[in-house]
Amino acid sequence: MNLELSEMNLKLVMILQEWDPFEVGEEGYDVEIAEVMDAVHELHHPSDLAKKIQAIYERTFEKWIPLQECTKVSYKLLAVKMNTGEA
Repeated sequence: MNLELSEMNLKLVMILQEWDPFEVGEEGYDVEIAEVMDAVHELHHPSDLAKKIQAIYERTFEKWIPLQECTKVSYKLLAVKMNTGEA
């Protein structure tokens, strides 16, 4: 894995840890963060990523996050991806 990709992944993790949609603390989302990271590398459109994020977190926590909240996060994640040039 190249350095740019490593740095990008660290930034993505930080964004997702800070988000904390269910207020369980930064360490409470390891599985979800890993799945979202995969989705960020696969998807390129904010609404597609937002729906995927919503589904990942809903499956684990059995709570619904408004799509608008997921969309805000998806834009932040994709901005990091675009700035790294992986898109």
